[in-house]
Amino acid sequence: MKKALRVLATAVALSGLSSFALAADPVKIGFLVKQAEEPWFQTEWAFAEKAGKEHGFTVIKIAVPDGEKTLSAIDSLAANGAKGFVICPPDVSLGPAIVAKAKVNDLKVMAVDDRFVDAKGKFMEDVPYLGMAAFEVGQKQGAAMADEAKKRGWDWKETYAVITTYNELDTGKKRTDGSIDSLKKAGIPADHILTAPLKTLDVPGSMDATNSALVKLPGAAKNLIIGGMNDNTVLGGVRATEAAGFKAANVIGIGINGTDAIGELKKPNSGFFGSMLPSPHIEGYNTALAMYEWVTTGKEPAKYTAMDEVTLITRANFQEELTKIGLWK
Repeated sequence: MKKALRVLATAVALSGLSSFALAADPVKIGFLVKQAEEPWFQTEWAFAEKAGKEHGFTVIKIAVPDGEKTLSAIDSLAANGAKGFVICPPDVSLGPAIVAKAKVNDLKVMAVDDRFVDAKGKFMEDVPYLGMAAFEVGQKQGAAMADEAKKRGWDWKETYAVITTYNELDTGKKRTDGSIDSLKKAGIPADHILTAPLKTLDVPGSMDATNSALVKLPGAAKNLIIGGMNDNTVLGGVRATEAAGFKAANVIGIGINGTDAIGELKKPNSGFFGSMLPSPHIEGYNTALAMYEWVTTGKEPAKYTAMDEVTLITRANFQEELTKIGLWK
């Protein structure tokens, strides 16, 4: 009898230790990104892990460059004991498949940077999302270009703006609409703002679009403001002004993203003045923490969180600002 009691006591003790060990295991969440090699996503990962260290959870980082790897990664997360995941999908139209796969695996899901769309191309507003406030960031871009023009003493009569547009992409349209809105509010006449539709979102495509606008400029056009939805579209616009004979001192181009502008900002002189640098460090930290709180307390993240925190980086401060968030290499 005593022996049986000792065996039972030992079993209970071991069971208690096992339960304690399980309780001590940190919560696991996934953080899936479409382009793991990009500095932006490296920074998001780094600050998601920072949130994990500070709040006691583990972040499983997985690169998902295509749909097949995305769905496979969700299965892998479940097999590894994750409770939910944050994702920037390789294709926003994968939204319904991602949500379905998450439900099958009993995982919570939150989108970051790029918002899911359904089969009809409409935003999936039932999925929590954190991303850039496109119109507001565009407004800040436009205001920054106008402010710099004023600092240089430019006369609006001699100043024209060329904004490359890509209205097929909702985010892109909101950015350029916001930029144009601020330029008008700064006093630039509406007929001095030219839009140039893009066929492709790269430097050559932007050069072509900007060239089509430059030939429409009147002889009075002495100074140019060049805007677009990201760094590359503005870089292409600036290249077009160079080819058209405009000097760097008479051009102000400000992009959005920052990470694609580093090479240009290293040059001592260019019409590309700067870029609006968003906050990948804040996005990585906040989404990871929001997912952790969701799976541990049931507090669901907001359906839409707009981030409009951007920093204007120029030749004067870009290295310092990029170093702060781990983007300077």
